[in-house]
Amino acid sequence: MNRDKGLKLSNSESSLIPVERRNRIHEIIRNQGIVRVAQLSKLLDVTEITIRRDLELLEKQNILERTHGGAIHSHHMRREPLYSDKHALHQDEKRAIGAAAAALVKDGDTLLVNSGSTTLQIFRHLSGRNNLRVITSSAGAFLETQGLDLELILTGGIYREPSHSLVGPLTTLSLQQVNGSKCFIGVDGISRKYGLTNPLMLGAETARTVVEQTHGQVIVVADHSKLGVVANYMIAPIEKIDILVTDSGFNESYRKELEELGIEIVVASG
Repeated sequence: MNRDKGLKLSNSESSLIPVERRNRIHEIIRNQGIVRVAQLSKLLDVTEITIRRDLELLEKQNILERTHGGAIHSHHMRREPLYSDKHALHQDEKRAIGAAAAALVKDGDTLLVNSGSTTLQIFRHLSGRNNLRVITSSAGAFLETQGLDLELILTGGIYREPSHSLVGPLTTLSLQQVNGSKCFIGVDGISRKYGLTNPLMLGAETARTVVEQTHGQVIVVADHSKLGVVANYMIAPIEKIDILVTDSGFNESYRKELEELGIEIVVASG
């Protein structure tokens, strides 16, 4: 992605009043997704201190989230999207993510997996692995794992059609009885400040329990559109992630921010 596309300084841009300058920053970050302080300083012909003050004010308005060297656009999810709607979005990217995530699975692993249109793709790429045990709250896992050499344990719980998932006290209790060597978490939002989030309280509780019951790697599978999104309920702080598997639409400007937290980035191709 060309981060400076369409961002040439106009003759009047260097003389913008503060509110106009902040509106311009908002426009830039909405288009780019992520910006750097130095980039904005040069573009708008003001000091980096001024830009940092602008970003601080915009963060208070929930327009963006500041990072060490800049900011990322912040989008707040107001309601839970339907599974059918989520399933239809970024299908090629999710298939690639599922294949890349499945490549991290080893023979003999015990996998904890929450529900989601992206985690479902992992099941479709597990052929060739031996002696796997999968514990999941995904209602679609039964059909997706037919013929595979694995032991499938469905958590039970309340079935929610909007998310095609199993949730509730029985789901949590089932997960608390097992320990995973790895877990795969599908999320609706990833934010450095707000962590991993889900728009449904029960969905967040299930995913949180999956993370808590994993003694090995916590692997998040999420397409690029989830970066900067904040949903209502926190699953876990972003520092809990060991590996993020995403797609080629991932904004490389965000890589440093995540790697500084010890998160390995796997960009799926295909």
